Amino acid sequence: MINLTRRQTLIGAGALGAAGLLGLPARAQDKTLIVPTLGGVWEQFWRETIAPAFEKATGAKVTLDVGNGRVFGANLRAAGVDKPPYSVLMTNEVFASALRKEGFFEKLDLSKVPNYNDLYEVAKMGDGFGGLGAISPIGIGYRTDLVKTPPKAWKDLWTNPEFKGKIGLYNFANSAGKMELLLASKIFGKDQYDVDAGFKALAGLGQVVQVDFNLSTALSAGEIVVAPYDFGEITRLRKQGLPVDCVIPEEGMLMFDQTVSILAHGPEKDLGYQYLNFLISPEIQDLMMRQFYTSPSNSKVVVPADLKQDIPVSGEAMNNILKWDWNFVNEHQAELADRWAKTII
Repeated sequence: MINLTRRQTLIGAGALGAAGLLGLPARAQDKTLIVPTLGGVWEQFWRETIAPAFEKATGAKVTLDVGNGRVFGANLRAAGVDKPPYSVLMTNEVFASALRKEGFFEKLDLSKVPNYNDLYEVAKMGDGFGGLGAISPIGIGYRTDLVKTPPKAWKDLWTNPEFKGKIGLYNFANSAGKMELLLASKIFGKDQYDVDAGFKALAGLGQVVQVDFNLSTALSAGEIVVAPYDFGEITRLRKQGLPVDCVIPEEGMLMFDQTVSILAHGPEKDLGYQYLNFLISPEIQDLMMRQFYTSPSNSKVVVPADLKQDIPVSGEAMNNILKWDWNFVNEHQAELADRWAKTII
């Protein structure tokens, strides 16, 4: 496991101090909350900072279950709607929407989530069934030393000759790949559902570099010069010395999201509600912003001047994030994946 830097340690200490500001009464209780979390740096941060802060705030214990959306969904389906292993789940909206439709989640009792009212509208998911615990807006990232005319719009991927053969895309297995298809359908067709137009447009890009997860290797090597990028990743690459930038496209941004939902029949549902309220609080959203360069989902968080280059999307700019019909994607998943494999080279 990667050791925490001094900066991370100081941030973690601040979180522990901030826990008392969250409206969660610290009290002794013989309860344990199972918290599903991503691995890698996310697991490290949850284990070293988030879990201890929540334990201090509530008196409960936290057990981490490390995995991803596919794994968590499989675990829930194996256990069944009535006996889920979790009380709360944070996962990509594409997975959350499918589980919601299957009856695993309940519509939130907002009296138990006072911080929900302070979420940006884009962070309120499923008509009151969830709230975003993490938002990573996606713009157009590019190499400033290899591009003469910086992109301003998604359409520039099709019209700027500098980009031909040097474009990176996420493949369809990644939620960003699905968003790329819906975006192309929206731009070149009638709406996001006009996937015939979307596939035709994507095919018109010619040969592209596709990845399931990491576009940064190809960008660093100059194999690609432009691609959809979340602003946090561009910030990390820039701090490593790579000449890169990321713009907010004229047509709007995509986003990597993490929806927090409450299991309708979870074993510790009240504790799950406390955890949801904790994650979307201004204190924890500020903490995650500084750690992962995410855009705070809570509108009360103000991005300080010294971080605005690293976190350019907040306030009114959050209205430029596009939302998608994930139920449509899930219902047509197999067909769309097959068409993608046959169309995008």
